[in-house]
Amino acid sequence: MALPRGLPVVDHHCHLSPDGEGVAAAARFHAAGGTHLFLTTQNYAHRPLTTIDDYRRQFETTESLARRVREEAGVVVYPVVAPYPIDLVAAAPVLGMPAALALQRAALELAGTWVREKRAVALGEVGHPHFPVDPLVEEAAGEAFRHALAVAHDVGCPVVVHSADLDPAGYRRLAQEAAAAGLPAGRVVKHYTRRRVAPDESGGIVPSYLARRELVREVNGDPAPWFLETDFLDDPSRPGAVLDLETVPRRARALAEGPADAGERLWVPFVESVERVYGWRPELPDRKAP
Repeated sequence: MALPRGLPVVDHHCHLSPDGEGVAAAARFHAAGGTHLFLTTQNYAHRPLTTIDDYRRQFETTESLARRVREEAGVVVYPVVAPYPIDLVAAAPVLGMPAALALQRAALELAGTWVREKRAVALGEVGHPHFPVDPLVEEAAGEAFRHALAVAHDVGCPVVVHSADLDPAGYRRLAQEAAAAGLPAGRVVKHYTRRRVAPDESGGIVPSYLARRELVREVNGDPAPWFLETDFLDDPSRPGAVLDLETVPRRARALAEGPADAGERLWVPFVESVERVYGWRPELPDRKAP
């Protein structure tokens, strides 16, 4: 069975790199049936970022990749930019913690400027290291995250959160942090969600699920908002990690071949959830060969 007519196929979180497949990976996504990518920035320099110009160059690289993907692969791309929380861990030994934290704050302000200028659609990834760190580092990461929430509130955009896995109490704490900054929980996306989060457990936070086969089937009946993602890293040393960029369109086709309403349920992550969280409807691009 074909996918519902007019349905976009959206990967909510991936990375591309000038040192990896880059546009070629997006072309594979397009050939598999994918139409829209949320492209999250990453450290392309492979070293600690220690100046605001480092971040400006990084965001410009993401923007350049997005433009090439649109032009060469025919995929709609939404850039997502911010300083990665782990950058603080690497920068602190070089700059000292006060300067490293000040750089995180400045880079978040820069990311907010990109959103205001419509060069990006959200701040991400922001949040906390997903592994144990020194308490001083965790405290600084928390301060940077609170600043990210404040910037998102000021510019009126969602945030995409990087953290360890959350239990229901963790989702409630995250919603409380957002509320303290004046940011609705429904504009906070927990990326890299690896288990189903029942609607009454999320505190209003939006899960972006790794598109693993059984998890996709498990969540496909849930109400909006929720997303599917691959967190594709485009790392030549880890081909296909975390999931290959063709995964979301493959999962969508598999669901469309199942029970009659399974394909129709994909309007929830691919359209309704984007409308709810971002405030606009993803439209199908002209379909042309990559």
